[in-house]
Amino acid sequence: MDRTLVLIKPDGVARGLTGELIARLERKGLRIVAMKMFHMSQDLAHRHYAVHKGKPFFPGLVGFITSGRLVAIIFEGPRAVEAVRQVMGATDPVKADMGSIRGDLGLDIEHNLIHGSDSPENAELEMELFFEAGEILGR
Repeated sequence: MDRTLVLIKPDGVARGLTGELIARLERKGLRIVAMKMFHMSQDLAHRHYAVHKGKPFFPGLVGFITSGRLVAIIFEGPRAVEAVRQVMGATDPVKADMGSIRGDLGLDIEHNLIHGSDSPENAELEMELFFEAGEILGR
């Protein structure tokens, strides 16, 4: 079984879509092994988006992800990273397939509701950023 990190971003929480987004991932066959709601700190946002540091859109990413509460979830299942990314859809909601989270519910590329790790390696790093070992079922 593989694991991956999902963040329901502040726009998803503010729009009351948390349950809908979780339900879509669970219907895919993924299982929640850890979940918490919190307000992301500037420090954590800088570490999470470190790969984008120095890019013109970096301040906007940090500003948005720290603008309100979010939900961090670890999902488990076969090929979890790929499964989550399929359900999420393309980063730009205009380009995302209908039936995907972003295709059905996303408003724009900056407010696209959800983050999912883009590789098994990054999933491991991101899960460690957001969760302590004792917070995760099966660890």
